Amino acid sequence: MIRIRGRALPHGEHVDLYADGDRWTTDPVQNADLVAEGWLLPGLVDAHTHPGAAAAGDPLDRAVLRDHLRQHVDAGVTVIRAPGLAGEPPPWFGVDPDTPRAWHAGPWLAQHGQFIDGWGRRADHAELPALAAAQAARTGWAKVIGDWSSDGEPVPLDVLSAVVRAVHAVGGRVAVHTQQTAGGEVAVLAGADSVEHGMSLDPDLLTRMAEQGTALTPTLSVMARSVPEVRGRPDSPGRTWFLRGAQAHGSLVAAAAEAGVRVLAGTDSMPHGGIVEEVRALAGAGMRPHDALAAASWDARAYLGLPGLEPGAPADAVVYAEDPRADLDQLAHPIAVILRGLPVRVTRR
Repeated sequence: MIRIRGRALPHGEHVDLYADGDRWTTDPVQNADLVAEGWLLPGLVDAHTHPGAAAAGDPLDRAVLRDHLRQHVDAGVTVIRAPGLAGEPPPWFGVDPDTPRAWHAGPWLAQHGQFIDGWGRRADHAELPALAAAQAARTGWAKVIGDWSSDGEPVPLDVLSAVVRAVHAVGGRVAVHTQQTAGGEVAVLAGADSVEHGMSLDPDLLTRMAEQGTALTPTLSVMARSVPEVRGRPDSPGRTWFLRGAQAHGSLVAAAAEAGVRVLAGTDSMPHGGIVEEVRALAGAGMRPHDALAAASWDARAYLGLPGLEPGAPADAVVYAEDPRADLDQLAHPIAVILRGLPVRVTRR
């Protein structure tokens, strides 16, 4: 039996928690091992990651998958959402003691002629709703490539609306990849549950997103990292499109948070375990540190149906020496990571 104590975020009140298996309890347990004390988060969340493939287009590799998941845990990530995988994951995915809890959407669903060769399923428009519903019935999520490249035609509104209705009918949710203004509009008007990336999204749609509960996972840090490389390419319509969208993306994220849109922290990046960089990017874009951290912790967990640091909640936590909201650099230096009631990383002080 392990024990942690300290100030729990988001409220900052002092708590004393014991792990009863994979559930927190406040009932004292004699001789429980006090693993750490400090500032407590209910585990970090990477809401957009694609573990398991060494490079884009590669098949799912179980050894690579486990390595990626361990990188996440080492960074304090106890929950991931994978909106798209290179293949169906093995039975241990999301349940093994040393890997994060996981939500996934199976392989991506895309129109013919779009997306990365070797990944995902291509389907006719008439097939997409049933394929998405079948996936969501199995795993809770379906992921649709709503648009691809600067000039590709987005999935038509009537088709994506049918996808959303079919998935919701089986109790699932739909994530939509979009980086075009036109594709972003279709995703929002269709009622997607989350917009992934959202580059070039029309800010006039943010109020509607907030009202209907469409979340935004901007993957801001990976886009920012891509800007210098893209800027060095020869001039082209695609280069202009990407630079314009990426350079405005931070302002869009800040406006989304201000409008009440739920922002989720996701890395979409290699190497895995880069969630701290994404939190820094969200704060750098103008989100309050408290809200940027929420996007990678308690608010993201709530979006996935997980409570925080309270009795009966899953026994995940990350412990820091100081309040990470006052110094986001603290996030890179956890003194303990607790996953499913087990200490998977502890720095004794």
